[in-house]
Amino acid sequence: MAQKMLKFVDTEKRMPDKRPAELRRHDFDEIYARFEKAGAEQQSGRCSQCGVPYCQIHCPLQNNIPDWLKLTAEGRLEEAYEVSSATSNMPEICGRICPQDRLCEGNCTIEQSTHGTVTIGAIEKYITDTAWELGWVKPVRPSRERSQSVGIIGGGPGGMAAAEQLRALGYQVHLYDRYDRIGGLLVYGIPGFKLEKDIVERRVRLLAEAGVHLHTGVDVGGALTLAELRRRHDAILIATGVYKARDLKAPGSGLGNIVGALDYLTASNRVGLGDTVPAFETGALNAAGKRVVVIGGGDTAMDCVRTAVRQGAVSVQCLYRRNRANMPGSQREVHNAEEEGVQFVWQAAPEAFLGDRVVTGVRALRIHLGVADATGRQSPQVIEGSDFVLEADLVIKALGFDPEDLPTLFDAPDLTVTRWGTVKVNPRTLMTALDGVFAAGDIVRGASLVVWAIRDGRDAAQHIHDYLGHATGAASTLAAE
Repeated sequence: MAQKMLKFVDTEKRMPDKRPAELRRHDFDEIYARFEKAGAEQQSGRCSQCGVPYCQIHCPLQNNIPDWLKLTAEGRLEEAYEVSSATSNMPEICGRICPQDRLCEGNCTIEQSTHGTVTIGAIEKYITDTAWELGWVKPVRPSRERSQSVGIIGGGPGGMAAAEQLRALGYQVHLYDRYDRIGGLLVYGIPGFKLEKDIVERRVRLLAEAGVHLHTGVDVGGALTLAELRRRHDAILIATGVYKARDLKAPGSGLGNIVGALDYLTASNRVGLGDTVPAFETGALNAAGKRVVVIGGGDTAMDCVRTAVRQGAVSVQCLYRRNRANMPGSQREVHNAEEEGVQFVWQAAPEAFLGDRVVTGVRALRIHLGVADATGRQSPQVIEGSDFVLEADLVIKALGFDPEDLPTLFDAPDLTVTRWGTVKVNPRTLMTALDGVFAAGDIVRGASLVVWAIRDGRDAAQHIHDYLGHATGAASTLAAE
């Protein structure tokens, strides 16, 4: 067979076709097309098959990226899917929403040598979308059924990944979520132009077909207590994520039309799913016809500004206290937002919100970036007398998220937390202070990426399996030792 790899010298990097900004800013459809077979094979062939695959090292899931790129280049797509899905529970979702420019693609060797990265995310998406179409994606079927059951609190990506892994091991798995759909932020937080909801829905159906029991609208700590869940199940996994929005204490914070990012995005996604959302219909969570200012520089802020554009905002500005190079969000998302008409106001921070009953403007101050702090990022310093005003009819605060007070919410005072409010676990087992209760994902590590939640869910499933194995087979374990 002719060598199909190391083609980066004579084959240029190419992304899948992207819909023009003037078209995509009017709907919530995904903005990238899918690679055709020839394009995917050609772009996969650009991989240099490094001896030390930095793309894989910088992937939280440790995906075997060079292997499935080589298989794709050779037209062995079903094998590529098998390799890709061996380490990831939802590769087509990660291919769409991972910040590849900060992870695998950003650390691609040929990117560092100025030849342009392999388009790893788009190829990952192509492999599994094709696998779905050709019927290769099947629900897990355990080789043996176990009588032990596991209850998982939280139906987001971490909980979904853990549920699939545990079901593959034969456990009776029950997934509980307080919302009316399983998927967490995949459904309600991430806009459709990055992740269309039918992509998530088919993953949820796959879990149900595998035998995972899905319980929606369950308020753990309310009608159903953590103590009751512990009586029902042999082990518990807390995978709730972090949902409490960080606030900004400034004069005028109580004015109308100043809203949190998650409230705003959830309303938009619910409308897209066909739900009736009164706050959207009244305009409280609708940017149509408004001058919008979004405060923040992460991926959530990018979701907000691009959603506001699609809702028909008159203008959309993003206020961020650092510069472009220091933004925590994906640079690809920033570029897409600029194409769609978003204006970025760099190195500026809000000082006060103006207006009588509802907000009419944001008074901001210019920021100078000083010496680097302990994290290596330059410290923002206010420039005195540099205030200016941004007119606004809707202000969206996208300042990040903190954990809810789970010991109080779950009526479980023995559930210990860190000084940041995240659940404290044994780092080797992911077990909390409560025997048989594990925790994983953002509720342990703080607000992070979907791909990290999947990794943590997979790890937690293995630790739960180890725990339940030792709990029921202690005599044989000791004998073996």
